Amino acid sequence: MSRIGKKPISLPQEVKIEIKPSLIQVEGPKGRLSVPLPLGISFELKDSILYAYRLNDSRQQRAFHGLARSLVANAVIGVSQGFTKELEIVGIGYKAQMEGKGLVLNLGYSKPIKYPIPAGIEIKIERQTQIRVSGIDKQLVGKVAAEIRAFKKPDVYKGKGIRYKEEFLRKKVGKAGIGAK
Repeated sequence: MSRIGKKPISLPQEVKIEIKPSLIQVEGPKGRLSVPLPLGISFELKDSILYAYRLNDSRQQRAFHGLARSLVANAVIGVSQGFTKELEIVGIGYKAQMEGKGLVLNLGYSKPIKYPIPAGIEIKIERQTQIRVSGIDKQLVGKVAAEIRAFKKPDVYKGKGIRYKEEFLRKKVGKAGIGAK
């Protein structure tokens, strides 16, 4: 069996699961998520522990087994705890602010960048240089954080730009100065 696929998913008390043939609906205190299931993958609930099973041992079924289990486990964590990504803005004059239902980024371009916040995502500005993206869908939180980071990726020479909070940035050495003749 798949190492990831055979791990059981323990459900917190506040999380409710509804298993359908091609879909699993997970509901918890933070919201509700639906996870589509690939063909040949099924789930069974025993004593608040969820198990994933596959139809056969084909290569594709083994891959889907681990994938489906991970997606459902992420949905359970999402509706009970939620997911968060933190971004830092580095650079003089670079800042972020909320304006209505959108995020406005001043990143040294001629005009500020306006980013509309998708449904299901909450963005908080801790300081003008720190952004916290949170939500219940792990994929959507990561996608929004990556889109925001893509507006101004960190420069490898000066380190200016938007980066993840714990991201390690290896700086390059600039041009060597011309020595005296």
